[in-house]
Amino acid sequence: MARPRTPLLDRERIGSAALQLLAEQGEFSVPQIARALGVQTGSLYHHVDGRAGVIELIRERVCAGIDGGTLSSPEPWDRALEAWARSYRAAFAAYPRAIPLLMTTPVRAPAVLAQYERAVALLLRAGFATEQVMPLLTGLENLVLGSALDLAAPDAMWEPTPGTPLLARALAAQGPGRAEAAFEVGLTAFLAYARGLRGGAGAAVETGGA
Repeated sequence: MARPRTPLLDRERIGSAALQLLAEQGEFSVPQIARALGVQTGSLYHHVDGRAGVIELIRERVCAGIDGGTLSSPEPWDRALEAWARSYRAAFAAYPRAIPLLMTTPVRAPAVLAQYERAVALLLRAGFATEQVMPLLTGLENLVLGSALDLAAPDAMWEPTPGTPLLARALAAQGPGRAEAAFEVGLTAFLAYARGLRGGAGAAVETGGA
């Protein structure tokens, strides 16, 4: 028999199938991916290192939507970091069911690690001490991913009772766009903290230059 013009199986198809299963049911297994692609389970192991390898394929596909170029832009470090955070949130908000999985597994995908490398370089160039970098990046990531998941939640997250009149009043006053407003509060506070931390380390106060 002649070989098919298009390979029946490759890493891209495996990643797409896994992400679709995750989006539909919040979970996946290697046998489920094989069934979705119409191949034997063992065939997948020629392309990925089991479930852990599939998770990294999912991570690569989700993170491909992040504009990592902002980290190397000529903008001031805080503007570059803010742009990266917004792009990061948008990429993960498109796949909310992937967030718990990717937040609880180590990052191994080379393309994703390269983006973190650029983020570290940005903060080091800005004058942050090496020991300050990962707490800052982890804090920003927690804010971004929590907010991306919040976008998939109902807009009304609290159901006040007669015994919680202050909560009811606050909810009525908050207006539309609860998740967006909360993200703006968190991001503004994070950037203010980072600027203060950098200033406290002896760096010049940011006045619009890098």
